[in-house]
Amino acid sequence: MDQQKTTPGALQAPMTGSINNPAGAAQALISNPGAAAQALLNNPGVGQQLIINPLSDQAVISDPVSGQPHISTPGANQAFINKPSTAQALMKSPSASHALIRGDRGGMLSMSDDKAMMQQILTTHAPDGREVDVRPLLYLVEDILNRSTQHVDFIVKGALSQIEMEEKVQQANYIAMLQALTYIIDRIACELSYKAFGGSDAHATTTAIFNLLSSYTWDAKLVLSLAAFALNYGEFWLLAQIYSTNQLAKSMAILRQLPSLLEHTAPLKPRFDALNNLIRTMIDVTRCVVEFKELPSMYISQDSPALATAMTHIPTAVYWTIRSMVACATQISSLTTMGHEYGISTTESWELSTLAHKLKNIYEHLRQQMNFCYQFIEERRDAETYQMLLNLFDPNVMHIDNMKILRALISARDDKLPLLEGATKRQVGLEVLRKKIVLLLVSSLEFSSDELAILEQIYNDSRVHSTRLESQYEVVWIPIVDRSIIPLPDEKRTKFETLRSTMPWYSVQDPLLIEKPVIRFIKEVWHFRTKPILVVLDPQGKVVSPNAIHMMWIWGSTAFPFTSLREEALWREETWRLDLLVDDIDQMILNWIKDGKYIFLYGGDDIEWVRRFVAAARSVASASRIPLEMVYVGKSSKREQVKKVIGIITVEKLSYAWLDMAMVWFFWTRLESMLFSKIQLGRADDQEPMMQQIKKLLSYDREGGWAVLSRGSNIVVNGHSTTVLPALGGYDEWKVNVTEKGFDLAFKEYHDKLHGVAHPCCRFEFPTTTRIPENMRCPECHRIMEKYATFLCCHDEQGIPGSLF
Repeated sequence: MDQQKTTPGALQAPMTGSINNPAGAAQALISNPGAAAQALLNNPGVGQQLIINPLSDQAVISDPVSGQPHISTPGANQAFINKPSTAQALMKSPSASHALIRGDRGGMLSMSDDKAMMQQILTTHAPDGREVDVRPLLYLVEDILNRSTQHVDFIVKGALSQIEMEEKVQQANYIAMLQALTYIIDRIACELSYKAFGGSDAHATTTAIFNLLSSYTWDAKLVLSLAAFALNYGEFWLLAQIYSTNQLAKSMAILRQLPSLLEHTAPLKPRFDALNNLIRTMIDVTRCVVEFKELPSMYISQDSPALATAMTHIPTAVYWTIRSMVACATQISSLTTMGHEYGISTTESWELSTLAHKLKNIYEHLRQQMNFCYQFIEERRDAETYQMLLNLFDPNVMHIDNMKILRALISARDDKLPLLEGATKRQVGLEVLRKKIVLLLVSSLEFSSDELAILEQIYNDSRVHSTRLESQYEVVWIPIVDRSIIPLPDEKRTKFETLRSTMPWYSVQDPLLIEKPVIRFIKEVWHFRTKPILVVLDPQGKVVSPNAIHMMWIWGSTAFPFTSLREEALWREETWRLDLLVDDIDQMILNWIKDGKYIFLYGGDDIEWVRRFVAAARSVASASRIPLEMVYVGKSSKREQVKKVIGIITVEKLSYAWLDMAMVWFFWTRLESMLFSKIQLGRADDQEPMMQQIKKLLSYDREGGWAVLSRGSNIVVNGHSTTVLPALGGYDEWKVNVTEKGFDLAFKEYHDKLHGVAHPCCRFEFPTTTRIPENMRCPECHRIMEKYATFLCCHDEQGIPGSLF
């Protein structure tokens, strides 16, 4: 009978029938051992299998699904038992034994009834409630397997990189753990060794290990089995590593045929690579299963969908991982018992790769479920942290100092040095802020240079006289970044570091210290959008102003201690005057005010209106013989258009204009801050004249040109382009009143008469980056204004930074 070459198990064509007559099969084997054995080896079949026990020479019929052995009756197998040379001959012949092992494994890998197989495994699972801390053992096992798989690379490539094991647990923990688990680990190691040398059925061996581990949890089963495999595998490679320098190891290595094997390492490289790949996948799956066991029960329960789904797949993962250990043990035993000739074949590499592929699929599925679990846990933790922040910032809760508040906001991970000091650029702890007034400067990384420069000027001015009361506060920059992309892209990291390097105050040294629930709190409770806000905490950590940035722009450090009460008091002291509008932006205007001159502040982006307005104003001033000065202060938006208008005004010498765009920006930012300060205080609809005038000026800015006339500090007229220019043009009508009433009053009366007829329409547009009031009254007619959603595109990509409009 011609012998057929054996093919890998998973590719074999199954026999059409099962071996239902053990005695006959054994007799056939005795009569014609070569042909009969070859037929059995080539066709393990879809039913029972004939397994030859090399130690007893018994013929054993094994069920590939149940794995239960059926020993043939003494009578039926007597002839077989009396002929030990037949079985011995098969085991002594590398090719025959090789075929037996390969045929058996092939039958197992081609098994289709996974459900029945797993049902059998589940019947072995009877945990008795014991809890095993497998993490210390896993660290030890990982170290053994990592060093072993690396030593394979050393043998083949001639290089070994040393990796020190992390000191994750104390030695005492290992000793206590090993004392409790050594016996069961040894039992499993013996099972692996015995079955591997005996060429036993892989599923039967795996089932036997599950029977040994029936009282343990799934994660413990897996780690204990991996420890047993590591014991054998590590010993094998330890001999390979030291046999050339240690006589005892050399003798043991010879006994295991290692020198002969290691002389032919190059052809074995595919086998070693496949072995390493499978072992690393086994470690990955084991880690993952242990991770599931360690998930915090306070945040996720067994009935949570993500965890419940994973738990249904863990038995399968544990089975195939232990089954892979059996395959690896068999591969190593075949190398040591049959020599390098057996190892040259690529069949075993293919089988190991097949197992690795299956196990990797299982791992990826578990990893996906693990990610779902972590996402669920993160959401629960974030919700808990958010609620904790709400409780901490409850105005009715009192704190001894501000440390608990600051740690919750900035240093949730207990970073010892979370801040970077602005002056020295050294890392410091939160203690430097204890019992101080702290201004939290919250912003994105899109922090305009104008905002930063003026804020820095205000801060530095307050530090000039360090003993003054208004200098007794600290600023801390809280950067808000998108945490959906971690780690931060290099571009954002660079932008953060550049911004931080320019700040003279404290900064959070890593933006990722500001965690997601804190960002949620800042956005939902403190109403941060994209524009910077300045949240003020008193020495006990209580919020005394949800946003003092408006106070800072309007009054600078004079607003200390930056509380809402201080803000109210400052407004009570203010009046509608030119000093309030221009502050100390331009010393020249302050000088004009001191000299009692008439001053026109005007703006807009229509150069033709500017030309007509300037000409009319100069003509009227000349006719009335009054000292008049004019200054163009631009517009709150359309930065590029404003630059063009400033250029034309300067070239044509129409009037004085601010050439520095930062001055233009600061003028409008202060004016907008006045409105938003009132909104924050709930005074947006105050009927006081000052508030009405602020809203008028902001509205006029949106609708063309405008002009404000003052005499010294006293503002006479605040008018729209549609009324101011006609009022100047009608000078002949009202000039008769100048002598009697004065220029300012005569002009005001005539302008107000035109204004009563024209009634310019008011409009406010609030971007989503700011807090929008529930309603607003028109500063002209005092009725509630209608609210619209507006989409604007001004094609001015370099619009004035921080502008509200």
